[in-house]
Amino acid sequence: MANPKILIVDDEPSITNLVCAYLKQEGYNIFTANDGPGGLKAARAYQPDLIVLDIMLPGIDGLEVLTQLRRESDVYVILLTARSEETDKVIGLSVGADDYLTKPFSPRELVARIKAALRRYRTHPAFPSGIMITTPHLRIDPNSRQVWVDNRTVELTTTEFDLLLVLAEHRGMVLSREQLLEKVWGGDYYGEMRVVDVHLGHVRQKLGEQHNISTVRGIGYRFEKEEVSR
Repeated sequence: MANPKILIVDDEPSITNLVCAYLKQEGYNIFTANDGPGGLKAARAYQPDLIVLDIMLPGIDGLEVLTQLRRESDVYVILLTARSEETDKVIGLSVGADDYLTKPFSPRELVARIKAALRRYRTHPAFPSGIMITTPHLRIDPNSRQVWVDNRTVELTTTEFDLLLVLAEHRGMVLSREQLLEKVWGGDYYGEMRVVDVHLGHVRQKLGEQHNISTVRGIGYRFEKEEVSR
């Protein structure tokens, strides 16, 4: 298997150089860009396996870069932000980021998250071949990684699909946020549990009333055996 390609989009050379040094030690192929338009161009040219994307970029900010990327790619994106406001993190996740880190951050933590993401992204644990998950209005195909509501195809990001699949696999069971983090992000995930809530909120929005996902207050989430609405 070829070494994974990582794209770093950040306008601070000190951060870019430090991150590149750590990632090169792991054998990754590294590409860089220092502004929004350059990041989009590099993503399209190199087709990276993962992108580390800063929010505060010249030209086009990281959120707009991410919005445009999501129209054409489900590449795993880790968002970097120097802002501490919770709303910035939530907005980033809502427009399609898979994870985020707040500056200043540990390069070792970033590398650990990248490793975990690439392991998950390349293996895609799923149902045995041939098993389609169905409800009266919802169909989930683990092999093609497609979702339909009635006859409408629903586009989910990699993380959104994996969360829906894990819940559907355990239909009728309550899964805590910790369990979902471990199954989807990996046991060595260092981030905040809030990513689960934000991504599942996005899944519900995309699926509409037939999402089948219930919140179990104080515990986690359950994929219902019967249709539910919110």
